[in-house]
Amino acid sequence: MSTAPVITIFVRHSSDCKYKGDEFSKRCQCRKHLRWTQNATQYRKAAGSRSWAEAEAVKRKLEDQLAGRTPEPIAKGRGIQEAIAVFIQDKTVQGISIDVLGKYRRELARLQAFCERRRVFTVAGLDRELLTQFAGTWESQYPSSTTRSKVRERVRSFLRYCYEAQWLERVPQLPKVKIDEVPTMPLSADEYARLLVAVSSVVKNPEHAVRARALFQLMRFSGLAIEDALTLRRAELETEGDGLYRVRTSRQKTGVHVCVPIPVRIAEELLEVPNTDPNFFFWSGELVESLTRKWSRYYVAPVFKAAKLDGVCFATSHRLRDTFAVDLLEKGVPLEEVSKLLGHESIKTTEGDYAKWVKGRQTRLDALVRGTWDEPAG
Repeated sequence: MSTAPVITIFVRHSSDCKYKGDEFSKRCQCRKHLRWTQNATQYRKAAGSRSWAEAEAVKRKLEDQLAGRTPEPIAKGRGIQEAIAVFIQDKTVQGISIDVLGKYRRELARLQAFCERRRVFTVAGLDRELLTQFAGTWESQYPSSTTRSKVRERVRSFLRYCYEAQWLERVPQLPKVKIDEVPTMPLSADEYARLLVAVSSVVKNPEHAVRARALFQLMRFSGLAIEDALTLRRAELETEGDGLYRVRTSRQKTGVHVCVPIPVRIAEELLEVPNTDPNFFFWSGELVESLTRKWSRYYVAPVFKAAKLDGVCFATSHRLRDTFAVDLLEKGVPLEEVSKLLGHESIKTTEGDYAKWVKGRQTRLDALVRGTWDEPAG
């Protein structure tokens, strides 16, 4: 049996990644690769993943293959509590925000308590039947189907990690959650104009009105979710001196890197925003969840209502993110690129939310159907 060469994981960063100077960074979603030297020859191989944890799993399998070893069997004794701790540590390394980490901890603590009541203490005991029973407790805990869907995503993320770490032989299925809330919709140009006008009528304090208007403008033209916009650092608004401004940051929810150019007038308005903390545009150090709740209650909902938009759809800041995405799609920007600009982990998320807005898709479908029609006789 031969000895396996030392295999190193490294990152090939995209040109706009803020971690591109560090080829061993675990905090971005750029593609991971492997390299090793054997018989005085250096080899490189794509890991086929953007996840460091998945790259580690590929590395272990390749080491076994090169050494002629039989792969180690799945570890059966990994405790659920220990697995959760390692998973949370991985999320922390990725740069996930404290608020999102808190949500992971909350849901996984509930999963652990549920399992322990049923005398299940190891990851190997997380089978489909048990998880179905656990999902059955969500409706009483979370009346909103949207919230239950997000809970499902967090639990699935943990299960995928356990599989990648080889603590599970496969990822067990969780029941799907049908979202029955009315989806948010993009704002028309007229609706967006009414929204900005309504700011001054609702927010009487001039300084606060400037901040609210700047936040709405930032979200509309960058596509940032409200928690990402509220925690944006001044250093994350970049300019290269050519009149182009870019917002370069990582999403609070997923840690996915985003880089979006914004109009000069929006950037200049943002730079004039007064704030007690000189490092941020809006944030003053409180918990992000509390900050988001405060802004939604005192600024977002009242301004949407004053603009007569509350009856059309939910008065939610997410409509500004929708407006950014749909505007791009209707102008012909490919769905794949919009997905990157939004900071989605998967294009499937983007497609589920915005497929019907893709320009040309229905036109192509119409042409295909019409092409099957028999032409009338001359």
